[in-house]
Amino acid sequence: MQAKQMMLGLFGSAILGGGVAVGGYKLLEPAPVAPQAVAADPQVRYTSEMRSSTYAVPEGLNFVAAAAAVTPAVVHVMTEYAAPAVDQRQAQMDPFLRQFFGDQLEQFNGQQGRPRGGGQGSGSGVIIAANGYIVTNNHVIDKASKIEVVLDDKRKFEAELVGADPNTDLAVLKVKADNLPFVKYGNSDDVRVGEWVLAVGNPFNLNSTVTAGIISAKGRNIDILRRKDNMGIESFIQTDAVVNPGNSGGALVNLNGDLVGINSAIASHTGSFEGYAFAIPSSLASKVVDDLLKYKVVQRALLGVNIQEVDARLAAEKKLNTLSGVYVQGTSANSAAAAAGLKTGDVITQINSVPVNTSSQLQEQVARFRPGDKIKVNFQRGSQANEVTAVLRNATGTTGVVREESVSAAVKYEGATLTPVPAREQAKLGLEGGAKISGIQGSNFRETGMGDGFIITRIDKNQVTKPADVKKYLDEARNKSGALVEGVYPDGRKAYYPIGQE
Repeated sequence: MQAKQMMLGLFGSAILGGGVAVGGYKLLEPAPVAPQAVAADPQVRYTSEMRSSTYAVPEGLNFVAAAAAVTPAVVHVMTEYAAPAVDQRQAQMDPFLRQFFGDQLEQFNGQQGRPRGGGQGSGSGVIIAANGYIVTNNHVIDKASKIEVVLDDKRKFEAELVGADPNTDLAVLKVKADNLPFVKYGNSDDVRVGEWVLAVGNPFNLNSTVTAGIISAKGRNIDILRRKDNMGIESFIQTDAVVNPGNSGGALVNLNGDLVGINSAIASHTGSFEGYAFAIPSSLASKVVDDLLKYKVVQRALLGVNIQEVDARLAAEKKLNTLSGVYVQGTSANSAAAAAGLKTGDVITQINSVPVNTSSQLQEQVARFRPGDKIKVNFQRGSQANEVTAVLRNATGTTGVVREESVSAAVKYEGATLTPVPAREQAKLGLEGGAKISGIQGSNFRETGMGDGFIITRIDKNQVTKPADVKKYLDEARNKSGALVEGVYPDGRKAYYPIGQE
């Protein structure tokens, strides 16, 4: 009996303790909030119940103002291609496509750059003037038969290609509009490693997107602009701000909203962002854009030196007194360097007081100038520091301005006329250059079977990019057994004509 009473007492204590505990928890519960009436829209959120953050963003880390200033001036660039511009063989051979897109070219069809089988492509662009001038990447619009631009406010314009420069992967477009928002140039020389930047693009026609990151390196050469003439200029700003397909040609800006770069490439094995993006410095881009607006072609200034970067092994081998700068392996005849007195064995350390420790840094500094401009070159010869003034020259060894006409002028040859192929026709036929022939019946070509309008694209193994190439390669073939001329007619028919062969 006594044990039974003890068990009942314990059971009653447990019930009482549980009641007290439950009561205690009830006392700790917040007072119920009366539900508020909301619209029937299922997307509505109960924002009135959310508390605003009292966290103060540190000075210099607020991206809102820069993003708001830049996004209206970043546009979506849409391109159309009337003929296949990339095939599998080209994809395997083209270092830009391989390194920018990795092995996943298929996923970019209809999204960015040159689609594999014609159709459409897209990228981004930056308005740099209120009257409709836009800068983008050359690879975004290369060989496009039609270019359209969609502004951030959804207005759409057909764009004219003002000019392009494959050596720097830049292009300038023009739309017929005024009072447009635009981004002001900043000084890319002033950006420092570790500084915050924003990457702004307008991919997939979804309005502008903004990502943030830091400058992780400067003066990067990632070897994607390799060209037969070795004229590609790479001195990229490297950032970890996310840049994905469709953002090529977009803006890289500092936190003041100033343009410090044009986003151009990513290092990727998959085609998607993997941690590194690369932008063309604004100091170089502004000069290229100015040249394209004034002359239609870039005025490329050359110092005329063969250079090698200095490292510990080279310093020991050549008994150099410095590990800084770039080593001069030789100078070109009739070059600015030779005229200024630079010699093999010199180590160039500065251009206009700016240190140069890599080939890409030296190329970038020189590329900002035009033929005829003077630059100061500091160099080390043995243990002695020296400074000279060099007058830069163009590819022909003169200080004159190169005109568009001299690059693609018509040529009279053997009684026929050879003219450049218009850019739209190149895009339609998927060509890179070529020479259109006319006046055949009154020329020495009349026995070949060619028809007027035939576009010569190759002579033997030599690619024809301009009319002067036809004269050059056929003159060279005179001492041989003849030549095979390859080309295409405007309607797309391919044809081959032997010349000088029996």
